[in-house]
Amino acid sequence: MAQYQPRGFSLLPTAVKHLLIINALVFATDYVLQRQGIYLANILALYSFDTHMLQPWQPLTYMFMHANFSHILFNMFNLWMFGAAMENFWGTKRFLIYYMACGIGAGLIYMFLPGMHVTVGASAAVYGLLLAFGMTFPNEYIYLYFLMPIKTKWFITGMIVIELLQGIFYSYDGVAHFAHLAGMLIGFLLIMWWRKHPFSRF
Repeated sequence: MAQYQPRGFSLLPTAVKHLLIINALVFATDYVLQRQGIYLANILALYSFDTHMLQPWQPLTYMFMHANFSHILFNMFNLWMFGAAMENFWGTKRFLIYYMACGIGAGLIYMFLPGMHVTVGASAAVYGLLLAFGMTFPNEYIYLYFLMPIKTKWFITGMIVIELLQGIFYSYDGVAHFAHLAGMLIGFLLIMWWRKHPFSRF
């Protein structure tokens, strides 16, 4: 595995910066409109394929909606932390392709699963970024709660196991665990495909 040696390293690269801004603007707009009795989630959240609420744009737009402040804070922090590393390493074009593929692909999978919740949030795409970071820099250390060092490969393995168990045993906790796993699955398949077919060829 190649060492992490980004060129032109930036703490806030272009795509990550614009994704953070878009998510913040959508969250602020939704907050203001809710005070007027208008709920963007009715048209932008992801609904099951067998409901009349499903619209063709929802596998994209659900990624930019968030349920509350802690939800968007968690996702945007991880988007910045892992997304900045991957955009610096990959470049903006590949990063955006990967991020959108994980989010949209997970949405398309999740809306066909039985017992699917109405879903909002960038979590599926962010979990895809977690997987990408783990596959690219498996021996880098992540500090849990800023105190406990753990290698990325073990952290990602633990996250997968936790999400799977929670999806099976806590499927009604209001969290789209299988959407998170779907984002990681799409990310894994895309990374493996890129490794066999270098991006520069097409």
